[in-house]
Amino acid sequence: MEAPRLFVVKKDGRREQYNRDKILSGLRRACEKRPVSDAQMEEIVSGLERSMFAGGESEVQSALVGEKLMEALKAVDPVAYIRFASVYRSFRDVESFQAELAELLSK
Repeated sequence: MEAPRLFVVKKDGRREQYNRDKILSGLRRACEKRPVSDAQMEEIVSGLERSMFAGGESEVQSALVGEKLMEALKAVDPVAYIRFASVYRSFRDVESFQAELAELLSK
């Protein structure tokens, strides 16, 4: 049985086929030298995939993928979350980065 094909729609409108390895690579960079195991990263990606494929859609917005990954990382390791968010959200300046840190610390 063939797995359903899923495309990720990027911010600029381009469509790319979903690539689990690309997601894991980004998580590994964010979690480098952090106490996050490969098993935890695999579970984050598996949870993402369950939620995406459960909807039965053939396309998903990259923003949704990023938000779900950040939500999962925030629960596992706040430093990895900030690393991932800094790349994903492309903070424009130090103030926007500080605002994200302040929100994280307030919780």
